[in-house]
Amino acid sequence: MRLQKRFLFLVCGISLAAAVIPVQASDFPSRPIKILIGFSAGGSTDAVARYYALKMGEMLKSPVVVENKPGASQLVAIRGTTSARPDGYTLFMATGSSLSQGPGVRTDLPYDPLKDFEFVALAASAPGAIIASPRIPAKSIDELLQYGRDNPDKLNYGSSGVGSASHLQIEYLLSVGQSHAIHIPYKADAEILNAIAEGSVHFGLGPLQSAVPQILNGKVRGIAITGSQRSKAIPDVPALSEAKTPGLGGVDPYTYYGLLAPKGTPPDVIARLNAAVNAVSRDPEAIKYLQDKFFDPQVSTPESFKKFVTEDIAKWRGFRSKINLAN
Repeated sequence: MRLQKRFLFLVCGISLAAAVIPVQASDFPSRPIKILIGFSAGGSTDAVARYYALKMGEMLKSPVVVENKPGASQLVAIRGTTSARPDGYTLFMATGSSLSQGPGVRTDLPYDPLKDFEFVALAASAPGAIIASPRIPAKSIDELLQYGRDNPDKLNYGSSGVGSASHLQIEYLLSVGQSHAIHIPYKADAEILNAIAEGSVHFGLGPLQSAVPQILNGKVRGIAITGSQRSKAIPDVPALSEAKTPGLGGVDPYTYYGLLAPKGTPPDVIARLNAAVNAVSRDPEAIKYLQDKFFDPQVSTPESFKKFVTEDIAKWRGFRSKINLAN
């Protein structure tokens, strides 16, 4: 499983009994559970949330539904979660950008992920793909960075919004590579792909799930895969670790997805929800489905999930001086 070494600590110490949802004294859940996400329907976060909602519903024997609350860099969904009753019936499917990337490099966020939520479970991680328009000459990440150095006022890139994973990680790549590109924010990954295919945007970074079909049909050029491994779906596209430019490996993973609950949610409810997520992530059918969609299912305890986020925030704080958030 990709990135398994990075997340190995998440599975250590978890007993086999955790794969089975424990019997609880309470009657939770006795009504539908809703999972809020900060993006529109159709994106990678929506896909992960809906699959886990479906399977968790089967595990918990109660409906689990997804509500899309796009806007303000996921703040609409975040506020909807923090203001909800802490009873386990309102959850938030957070991403790397809302949990550690944004909080690590920004000082203006109106929430603290480590203090304002209860951590439930890490669900999945995902690699990303750097893609470019065939209209620019760059065919590798090193050539792309060189093109930006040679054409500082001509090269541009698209992201899924200011503070998003694609925005922060591209700014980091540009800083490490001492390159430059003009930022053009969009609202969704699909919009970036279309703009790159049309040539109005030169390059971008997005989930492998949405990039692979466009790379295979030749509408966009695959420049690199985040992390240290190539994808079997596009084996000719190198991993960032293969680049000649040093330091690009910091973009790993591209993003991850995990469930949070309002602060004060009872521990026995958190434990039941955590067991449901882990049961999905361990299920062979679910593993195959998610990996076929370019997601890596993960297993965690609430404590190990919070530890991972804490360490990732520290990593991104170390990158703060290398990130340009002015655009």
